[in-house]
Amino acid sequence: MDTLDFWAGSFGDDYTERNVGRVNNNIALFSGISVFMKKPESVIEFGAGSGENIQAMEYVWPDALYSAVEINANACRRLSDLDHVIIHHGSIYDADLLPADLVMTKGLLIHIPPERIAEAYDQIYSHAKRYILLCEYYNPTLVAVPYRGHAGKLWKRDFAGEMLDRYGDLRLVEYGFVYRRDGLPQDDITWFLLEKYAR
Repeated sequence: MDTLDFWAGSFGDDYTERNVGRVNNNIALFSGISVFMKKPESVIEFGAGSGENIQAMEYVWPDALYSAVEINANACRRLSDLDHVIIHHGSIYDADLLPADLVMTKGLLIHIPPERIAEAYDQIYSHAKRYILLCEYYNPTLVAVPYRGHAGKLWKRDFAGEMLDRYGDLRLVEYGFVYRRDGLPQDDITWFLLEKYAR
């Protein structure tokens, strides 16, 4: 099954339901990251799911304008319950939004096939006016990982390092790791905050 169809279909529906109820965990995550950056006035999340991340970011940055890109229709219906969120029902590859101060992903890039990762990077980069936040599983080299009984659906790699190498005007601001046994866990994700700067 094509990767986009996989996430748009019943597996994506189940994924959406599994990830409901983590707003407080995400508030802790984004609050910690916020000290390393200026407050964004606009935010785009690629792979927004049902809006758990956006709800948390609204708590941290309540005055920002939020846009959500999501391929799964059921997740988009949940997103529509959130006020003042611009929703693009589609994939990262076809999104065409106004650039935002902050562009972020959380558990999206790990599901992008290696042959299409460059397209995803270009979309993230072109939509970011200043900051890029990547919250993903990290590995120094590309490795495929079986995902809930499926092959070819999850990859770990150095997403931030690859973006730093690909775009000469990005710099690493800060990074961190959140352990699954933390009081407000994040499933062993590593986050990287990147910033565009004038050379």
